Amino acid sequence: MAESDFMPLGGWDHLELWVGNAKQSAFFYEHALGFTRVAYAGPETGLRDRASYVLEQGEIRLVVTSGLRSDSEVVRFAARHGDGAKDVSLQVPDAGVAYREAVGRGATSVAEPRWLEDEHGRVELATIATYGENVHTFVNRADYAGPFLPGFVSLSPNGRRDTGVGLIAIDHVVGNVELGRMDHWVEFYERVFGMVNIVHFGDDQIQTEYSALMSKVMAGGDGKIKFPINEPAEGKRKSQIDEYLEFNEGPGVQHIALQSEDVVRTVEALKGRGIAFLDTPETYYEEVEGRVGEIAESYDDLKRLRILADRDEDGYLLQIFTKTAQDRPTMFFEVIERHGATTFGEGNFKALFESIEREQALRGNL
Repeated sequence: MAESDFMPLGGWDHLELWVGNAKQSAFFYEHALGFTRVAYAGPETGLRDRASYVLEQGEIRLVVTSGLRSDSEVVRFAARHGDGAKDVSLQVPDAGVAYREAVGRGATSVAEPRWLEDEHGRVELATIATYGENVHTFVNRADYAGPFLPGFVSLSPNGRRDTGVGLIAIDHVVGNVELGRMDHWVEFYERVFGMVNIVHFGDDQIQTEYSALMSKVMAGGDGKIKFPINEPAEGKRKSQIDEYLEFNEGPGVQHIALQSEDVVRTVEALKGRGIAFLDTPETYYEEVEGRVGEIAESYDDLKRLRILADRDEDGYLLQIFTKTAQDRPTMFFEVIERHGATTFGEGNFKALFESIEREQALRGNL
């Protein structure tokens, strides 16, 4: 059992998105998704090459960053991939130890352990590479009481916060990788993080007439951290994963799943703020109640809002997926509410897959 503790993960620290225009992206996440802007770093704070806004809701922390000059690595990332997730940061008790364990087990170093300090205390950071241009930063903020990190200034001096839309935590972060690379990255997370593969979907389970995908879910941190990894499968036409890989110009984060305390209220609020969701065919609701059984929510509400439901041996879950969060058909969001269920809506995968395929067809990419 001691072997599984070499990489203790306390939870998600933050997700950093590298985007074309951080000021406008921050406005979108505030007004469309109910986040509160809590901290900022940029030229006014002594950061010369980029601007970053920190947004919070519940335990979720998003950082949107854009570069300020054409030779910036942030600008180059956004030009190549479009707006997307760059850094999936994880809380650890000791960033130096986590980094040395990861690199010793074969991870590629991006930034060695370093301490950042200001009047609020100090934070230890270290970064390793993962699929595509994405990275994981290990964060130890046990000795820090500031708004985010040293170098950031607080943007909420009066403590006023958006009441939000009921989003409370990050549930999982999904990566899309190239054909034949899923098992490579599954082995990476097993070896480097000590994670375990808790779910496996084959191309016989997730398919339509035209295309298919394969997916494995890696979990660590006593189940707090979950990384599903998808790869395309051979099909008659281009799969949604192929489309993502083409427009993202390589592997990257496909979607970010956010937990809700009341998915019906959250989806109503998000729709009221202009968020567009994938549609679900009417036929889905003809059989979902018989498949899932008794739930606390109204099936009429699920049908009205196009929310999906599924059950495993531990309970049930409710979930819905947004359309892409930017013009490129790449990253999107999921809203999920769990009632004991620990898996990922296997009964919903086909419905989701078909919904995305319909969007693909509208874009002429199927």
